[in-house]
Amino acid sequence: MMILRSVPASPYGRKVKIAAKVLKLFDRLDIQPADTTSPSDTLRQQNPLGKIPVLLLDDGTAIFDSRVIVEFLDQLAGGGIIVPRNSSRWDVLTRAASAEGIMDASLLLRYEQTVRTAEQRSTSWTDNHQGKIDRALAVCEAKPPAPTDPPDVAQIGLACALGYQDLRFEGKWRAGHPKLAAWLDRFAAAVPAFAETRA
Repeated sequence: MMILRSVPASPYGRKVKIAAKVLKLFDRLDIQPADTTSPSDTLRQQNPLGKIPVLLLDDGTAIFDSRVIVEFLDQLAGGGIIVPRNSSRWDVLTRAASAEGIMDASLLLRYEQTVRTAEQRSTSWTDNHQGKIDRALAVCEAKPPAPTDPPDVAQIGLACALGYQDLRFEGKWRAGHPKLAAWLDRFAAAVPAFAETRA
């Protein structure tokens, strides 16, 4: 049994869990919590960066981060299932990187709101990261991903990025992105794992 260390609210951990469900590997995972802020948590021995998610294999090998774990799971399931091997690979991986960037910027904004006091918060920092999110969402709104069965890693990542925006930022993105909101509703209807992994 492989061990996945994560927390329910992590969009990165959610991406791995959805991928595992889509790839029919979820029953091979033992989900265990991790405390990224605790020096005593073994997470820092499993991933020296102290970040989640981490996948621990049966032989103790640790694989991180979510991009690498998803690629590993795809290979374990036979390969080329949610991470294409054909000519679409680079387009899918580029779109997956954009979704990852939305997650990264969203998480940094969340930290700015919850870790720093009002006096410590930086408007320029907030504007910079919000700008990344806004530009990436605008690209997705202009051309929402075409659905595939199963969904590829880019679609899974985008759904998790939007889900995190719903969770932490009250879904404010939806008002200005109606096509993308409709896309997420269709994704949720087609991929039960999305609802099953909601924090």
